[in-house]
Amino acid sequence: VQLQASGGGLVQPGGSRRLSCVVSGFTLEGSTLDDYAIAWFRQAPGKEREGVSCISGHDRERYSVDSVKDRFTMSRDTAKNTVYLDMNSLNPEDTAVYYCAADLLACWGPPRQSEYDYWGRGTQVTVSS
Repeated sequence: VQLQASGGGLVQPGGSRRLSCVVSGFTLEGSTLDDYAIAWFRQAPGKEREGVSCISGHDRERYSVDSVKDRFTMSRDTAKNTVYLDMNSLNPEDTAVYYCAADLLACWGPPRQSEYDYWGRGTQVTVSS
């Protein structure tokens, strides 16, 4: 499974940004994007990578960490094999490299790196005036 994240850039505080994650090469025969859980992680300078949001296969479960759950929303467009992360009310603490990841699993709590086998390269989001 290959993932390609994009959409990062410079955003002013209070602004919004949409990140995209295009997914391809599904390993499970007959599977589609709908079957996979997708998660977004981020890594700020000098900090460990943290799980931000996830959505399970067929959107059965969703989870976002407290720091973003009222501001970030994930959505899935199966026809485009793309998952989005819509980020609103951005603040400087959201500055990080954002990564998308995929696997066949549930989404019951904060996504953990060890649970996801497939990763895309990151996209930098910088929130600054």
